[in-house]
Amino acid sequence: MKIYKVTDPEFKEYGRVVEGVSTDDILKVLKEQTPIPEGTTYVPDFEPISSLPEAKAAEKALFGGVPAEFGFCNGHNRKLNCLEYHRCSEFNLGTEDFILLLGRQQEIEDGFFDTAKTKAFQVPAGVLVEVYATSLHYAPCHVDAAKGFQVLVVLSKGTNTERPETESGCDELTYLTAANKWLLAHEESSEAQGGARVGLKGKNIDLDID
Repeated sequence: MKIYKVTDPEFKEYGRVVEGVSTDDILKVLKEQTPIPEGTTYVPDFEPISSLPEAKAAEKALFGGVPAEFGFCNGHNRKLNCLEYHRCSEFNLGTEDFILLLGRQQEIEDGFFDTAKTKAFQVPAGVLVEVYATSLHYAPCHVDAAKGFQVLVVLSKGTNTERPETESGCDELTYLTAANKWLLAHEESSEAQGGARVGLKGKNIDLDID
């Protein structure tokens, strides 16, 4: 599978590189205070980061005054498994290089996204990127298995917390697995086995094979 750079023109459909936002203190806490498991772990809002003056300034710069949460996704991963989207952009920043597997919400047809349309983008360590709201994404993939990944995840406040009660018969709500989190699972994933709706067709991409 071809791995693009976030500086390549292909990334412009999915997101952008963010410049001019200070992140040195955020990266320091991310590196020193967040665990790197063998699998993956996700924390929606990590107080040692979100309480930093630098995070408060970034919140204004990235979300224009709308409350944001500063969490992280850490670990080891090389597979697609699922794709998700939100009603807001997501901002990512890694202590090491990492890879994002991305699709486009516009390419969901009849309730399914064909994984053959997935593109991979490598994000350099210390580079802040915005992943647009219409970009399908999920857990990062590591570049170096010895290092894993530690990736900042900045979203609108409350995203990925408890799923709200819903009454609408809208079919899209069958993908809703948490607040502001629409998830398309591959049938081979643990998420699908746990009850998430299958919304990916094709190969469950594995960067070690594909």
